[in-house]
Amino acid sequence: MSDKKGNINVYSLDGTVVKTMELPGVFNTALRPDVIHRAVVAEEANKRQPYGSKPGAGIRHAASTWGKGRGVARVQRQTQGAKAVESPNNIGGRRAFPPMAEKDWSKKCNQKERTLARLSALAAVSNVVVVKNRGHQFDDAVTLPVVVEDNIESLKTTSDVLDVLISIGLDADVDRAKDGKKVRPGRGKMRSRKYRSPRGLLIVVSNEKADLFTGAKNLAGVEVVYADKLNAGVLAPGGDPGRLTVFSESAIKKIGEW
Repeated sequence: MSDKKGNINVYSLDGTVVKTMELPGVFNTALRPDVIHRAVVAEEANKRQPYGSKPGAGIRHAASTWGKGRGVARVQRQTQGAKAVESPNNIGGRRAFPPMAEKDWSKKCNQKERTLARLSALAAVSNVVVVKNRGHQFDDAVTLPVVVEDNIESLKTTSDVLDVLISIGLDADVDRAKDGKKVRPGRGKMRSRKYRSPRGLLIVVSNEKADLFTGAKNLAGVEVVYADKLNAGVLAPGGDPGRLTVFSESAIKKIGEW
């Protein structure tokens, strides 16, 4: 971790710079995309829900083989008919290698790796080049990381939150997430997940019960998270660092205590 620090602007709700504050030292952590990716992959793997075929699927009926001498294949057949069953090579037979519910999808990640991934992903949100390379859109005059007065945590309506983002110059990223909603390719369309939307703005607050959780939930791509619950998966979705992030003043002070 580097010892050098800098000053960042603190914005009011109307988009004006009211003061500057010192950037916490954790934002000077070296960028480690490899560690971030490994931590995010492990996190996503550990969230997977086990799935598999029902025990006995495809073999829950009376069947036997006719044996040789009838001029037909010696496969399992229904006892009350001639239909071939059970064998994977038969139409209507069981699956050859079905998914097993007891399979362990989890992956291990060292505690120090997770910590480094979180700090490195946190430092990436202050790097303009990395944030733009991730595809986020915002006004070039905005300084990163974006810090706003604590009043932002008390906003209760979507329109109020959007007005603040417009005044600061971050509304273009909300439009990007809204316009990026696409129909999902593949079978997922049939399984209650027809659409995919880009990850957009992240807002970090210091109060776990802030009104902003309600006020911002209807904005496309916008996610609100409590400062103590930050991790590599939230700061770098998909393992790609540089998510456009807004901090309340108290939240960035809380992060400075890490």
